[in-house]
Amino acid sequence: MTQSIMLQGTGSDVGKTVLVAGLCRLAANRGMKVRPFKPQNMSNNAAVADDGGEIGRAQWLQALACRVPSSVHMNPVLLKPQSSTGSQIVVQGKVWGQAAGRDYQRLKPQLMGAVMESWETLRDGADLVIVEGAGSPAEVNLRASDIANMGFATKANVPVVLVGDIDRGGVIASLVGTHTILSKADRQMITGYLINKFRGDISLFDSGLVEIEKHTGWPCFGVIPWLREAGQLPAEDSVVLERVARGATKSLVIAVPLIERIANFDDFDPLMAESDVELVMVRPGERLPPEAGLVVIPGSKATISDLMMLRDQGWDHDIDQHVARGGRVLGICGGFQMLGNKIYDPHGIEGPVHEINGLGLLNIETVMAPAKTVQNTKAHNLSYDVKLDGYEIHLGKTQGIDCKKPFNTIDGRSDGAMSKDGKIVGTYMHGLFANDVFRGRYLEDLGVNGANLNYRMEVDRALDQIAGRLDELVSSNLPGFA
Repeated sequence: MTQSIMLQGTGSDVGKTVLVAGLCRLAANRGMKVRPFKPQNMSNNAAVADDGGEIGRAQWLQALACRVPSSVHMNPVLLKPQSSTGSQIVVQGKVWGQAAGRDYQRLKPQLMGAVMESWETLRDGADLVIVEGAGSPAEVNLRASDIANMGFATKANVPVVLVGDIDRGGVIASLVGTHTILSKADRQMITGYLINKFRGDISLFDSGLVEIEKHTGWPCFGVIPWLREAGQLPAEDSVVLERVARGATKSLVIAVPLIERIANFDDFDPLMAESDVELVMVRPGERLPPEAGLVVIPGSKATISDLMMLRDQGWDHDIDQHVARGGRVLGICGGFQMLGNKIYDPHGIEGPVHEINGLGLLNIETVMAPAKTVQNTKAHNLSYDVKLDGYEIHLGKTQGIDCKKPFNTIDGRSDGAMSKDGKIVGTYMHGLFANDVFRGRYLEDLGVNGANLNYRMEVDRALDQIAGRLDELVSSNLPGFA
């Protein structure tokens, strides 16, 4: 019989994703057939599942933690926020439609069937399914149409463990407040709670546990300290990028403008992990650092809108000055499209702007088209003669003179473009820097030591370390682990 457990949070960014990944690895290490599941995710950090189609990058990571291939059924509903057109809705890996927030609330009940179909598919043959909620179940104003938290838990009869983040403060109030505001039926789904991100002497919170149980009747399944290993895992929510602070200046500074609809920003995690690299996420209102050796224009879910924002921030002038100093520029996916002369959107896929001038750094033009490219790729990088693993998720076709000098070949076709001097490069391929040999050669070209770590091995090691910590700290009474 398949067991299940669902982690819901008192709010967003309380650490559910990492805890689910850690528990998945813990179960896998115990020899269980375990699967992750998230009914609804909202993120522009997407992955291409092994069975084709888009899922949240977090569920891809959790599948890695389970040591199983990823599947579109692990995240049946994915919302990808856009600009003026609301969110794109991806159902079981394929684009289903798009809607603004209020319209989506009316559409959600139509998606419960797909959620439950994926749930049953995923449970087949599994010993344990660990479910991740979204946001907070205390958003009772949205409860009637909910498919992400208690709406799913009650429908599927899955026991819920509530996660509170003590690092942000007010954890007692958030847990007790959630208990107070939930309906009796929803409250009864919660079997207990976890305190996450504790710093210091855990025994100092003993009286806090007493207060929470007094007001809620819920047992505590564990107090989890700040897991520093979590910093080695790809983040799900772009809110973490706002917190990346500059440290001591290192040998190479790489600047990334933090555009509004940044997508697939885990492209930069391997660079952030390198000891000789300082990755600077440049926030709105800040200038691109003049000492940067490389500027990377990231992927975007709303290329035209983000190009307009880039100009509004004056980052286009910073990039021009960077190029004039001999600096290098890399554009990934939407960032690649921005490097060209023109972007056309004749069908209004991204909104009302049907044509816009690009940055003019590559002699190319892009035409947006309804057909979406979604695939895992094995490529050959022409600059360094190395093999690459990655993925593509994009709209649009790009052509032009500089495409005659591609950056990669993928299944015999050209990908990307390069300027004559090779300092301006664009590609549609995500995941470049997770390839250690490529990353090493690229960094050497920028004047620093090559790759100092095996990135994928470090992620796997971090999952094992988190699983080991949870094994020590989480009560054996936790549903599914008893």
